[in-house]
Amino acid sequence: MTTERKILTVARHEGNWSVEHEGVHFGQSADKEVAKAAACRRARSLQDDGHACQIRVSGEHGFWIKPS
Repeated sequence: MTTERKILTVARHEGNWSVEHEGVHFGQSADKEVAKAAACRRARSLQDDGHACQIRVSGEHGFWIKPS
């Protein structure tokens, strides 16, 4: 049995950072960290309701490339 994961994406939207979940944007802010915090709060709420979650952040891949 596999559980469908709820995906929340933090990305630029209409000039600000926001969170997108199932086509709905929320948590708009000029500050990326504020939008990430909004995504974490929603993910926690979804997890409390029994859903697996993943937060994706545009521009953050978990690695970096050393400039030459």
